[in-house]
Amino acid sequence: MIRSSVTNRSRLTTAVSAIALSISLAACGGGGQNNAGTNEASPGAAKDATASSPGGKLDLGGTVSLTGAGASFPNPLYQTWFQALNQRYPNLRINYQSVGSGAGVEQFTKGTVDFGASDVAMTDAEIAKVQRGVILLPMTAGSIVMAYNLPGVKELKLPRDVYTDIFLGKIKSWDDPRIAKANAGVTLPKQPITVVYRSDGSGTTGVFTQHLAAVSPEWKTKVGSGKTVSWPTGVGAKGNENVTAQIAQTQGAIGYTEYGYAKNNNLSFAVLQNKAGQFVTADDATAAKTLESVALPANLRAFITDPEGQESYPIVTYTWLLVYKQYPDQAKAKAIEAMVEYGLTEGQKNASQLGYVPLPQSVVQKVAAAADAISPDYKIAVGGSGGTASK
Repeated sequence: MIRSSVTNRSRLTTAVSAIALSISLAACGGGGQNNAGTNEASPGAAKDATASSPGGKLDLGGTVSLTGAGASFPNPLYQTWFQALNQRYPNLRINYQSVGSGAGVEQFTKGTVDFGASDVAMTDAEIAKVQRGVILLPMTAGSIVMAYNLPGVKELKLPRDVYTDIFLGKIKSWDDPRIAKANAGVTLPKQPITVVYRSDGSGTTGVFTQHLAAVSPEWKTKVGSGKTVSWPTGVGAKGNENVTAQIAQTQGAIGYTEYGYAKNNNLSFAVLQNKAGQFVTADDATAAKTLESVALPANLRAFITDPEGQESYPIVTYTWLLVYKQYPDQAKAKAIEAMVEYGLTEGQKNASQLGYVPLPQSVVQKVAAAADAISPDYKIAVGGSGGTASK
C-alpha cells in the first residue's frame, strides 16, 4: 500500500530513532577508544587465550574497544551485530560510525580506525596506499532500489533506458509518454520528477553509477561512475538514511537507496527491467539469483554491474569490511576475528529481516579463510557455533 509522505515520515522517524538508539547504546557500552575506567588490553595480551563459545568467555586479556567507520548501506545490520556481540562478550566493544564508504576508506587508509566498510571494493591503487595491508571481506549483500513517492501509484515499472534518462534529467515529468507506455492502466500524475542522490562519497553511489554506465553509453560518457559524480539533475542528501528521508518528504521524488531502508520505511520502489529484458522486483530471491550469476574471485572483489539471468535483479552489491593484514595489538587482531566470525554465523540470521541477503555458504567459507590469517590466537569456525583459540 502506498503511504502518504506524512505516514512515511513518521515511520522513518521511528526507524532512524531506533538506529540512533542502537548507536547510543553502543557508545554507552564503551564503543569508543577513550573510555575512562576500562581495562584496555595491551599488545600481546591475547596470548594463550581460552576458547570462545556462545555465551562463554572471549579472553582478550582485558577490555578491547574497536572503532570502525564507513558505508551507511549496512549500518542497521552492523549495529545489530555489534550490540549482540557486546552482550555475548562484554569485554569486546565495537563502535561503528555510518559516514559513507568514501570517508570510511579514507579513515581506514589513514589508520585512524580499526576497520572500515565500503559498498564498493577498494581498487588496487587504494589498496597500495594502506601500509599495513588490506583484506577485503564481503559480509552481506543487498539490492539498491529506486524508491519513489507517488501517492496512488502502487506499482511502477521502469525500463532500462527510461530510468537512466530520468537520472540524466531528460525525462522531467511523471506523465511522460515513455513512463506511461511501460505502465498501461496506471494513472500517472502530471508532476515534476525530483531526483534525490547521495551528496557524500558513497559506495552506494559507486554501485549505482557503475550500473548506469553499463546500461547507458550516454551516462558513461557524460557522467561516469564513482563514489561521487557530478549529477545532471536533482537534490543531494547525505547517507542512505537522509536520502530515504528526503524521498519520504518529497512528493514526486525518486532516488536510489538500499532495499532495507526503503522496505523498513514503507517506501515504494520501482520494478526494474534487467539485462534479459524482464521486469524484476527487488527481494531476497531476486538478489540471490544475481549473486549466483557472479563467481567471487580469490581476492573477494566482485563488481556486479549488469548481471545475467532471467530472474536477476539488476542492481545488487556485496558490502565489504576492510580489515588490516597486520594488527600490532594482538588482542585487537583476535577481536577482529571474533567480530568477523559472528557476522558470518549468527549475524547472517539477522540479514533477511533487515532487508539484506545472507551470504551463500561458499562465500562464507572463503571469507572465513581470508580473515583467519589475521590472528594466530584465534581459529574462525563457520561450520559450528563458535571460534576456538589456537593452542
